[in-house]
Amino acid sequence: MIISVSRRGDIPRFHFDWFMERLGEGFTETVNPFNAAQVRRVSLLPEDAEVLVFWTRDPGVIARRAEELGGRRYYVMTTLTGYGPLLEPNMPPPEAVIAAIRDLAGMLGPERLIWRYDPLFLSDETDRAFHLRNFRALSRALRGAVSRVITSVYDEYGGSRRRIAALERAGALRPRPHYTAEGAWVSEVRLLAADLAGLAAEAGMELRTCAEGEEAAELGIAAGACIDGELIRRLWGIEAGCKDRNQRPRCRCAPSVDIGRYGSCPAGCVYCYARR
Repeated sequence: MIISVSRRGDIPRFHFDWFMERLGEGFTETVNPFNAAQVRRVSLLPEDAEVLVFWTRDPGVIARRAEELGGRRYYVMTTLTGYGPLLEPNMPPPEAVIAAIRDLAGMLGPERLIWRYDPLFLSDETDRAFHLRNFRALSRALRGAVSRVITSVYDEYGGSRRRIAALERAGALRPRPHYTAEGAWVSEVRLLAADLAGLAAEAGMELRTCAEGEEAAELGIAAGACIDGELIRRLWGIEAGCKDRNQRPRCRCAPSVDIGRYGSCPAGCVYCYARR
């Protein structure tokens, strides 16, 4: 069993004490986000929870407390976009995040550190030129500390649509289209994705996509998975299984149990689907 910590909120950054308490007790309980009456008891014992996958915007807590995880098998995905406080109002300084990633890479090795430049959000303030400058600087700073970067194009959800529309009405943000009427990437996205793949390669890392379609493959960008069965098999010889049927159709993640809860993250990112 793989434990996802967590798609639904930043447990490493905001709730790591709780997580370590549950790890010590050997179990936790999760509530079905679509049916609050369904509560599942999940074993966190090493023989049951074979791999832990951390999702965070600040791996500093994990770096400082890595010894407490002992011999547990885990890898860490860190989202770092550098979009600024309008879109990401409660982010630690990028240089602190980069330093923490580099610290963890020294402990775990770069294969167990994944950078997420996600989502790829376009606006007049974060246009192609911005992303080229921003991604080049971040990838150079992370060179040697990560071997892979994952990205996906911003998808609208109800909450994020309303928040972005409010910023647009206030004159604070001018979003740009990401998709055509037929659902394909607009030309700016296609050009940008190809640019980012080249910049990633220059920094010694591979760009992969998250839950995207054939357009990325046409550009020579491989499809990735965040809960990555191939990586888990390579690192620890564990067969993680096929696609998780509970995720989106284009998601290639292996099956996992997510122990987070929607609405539990105070980071306040405007585009986040997990805010409530």
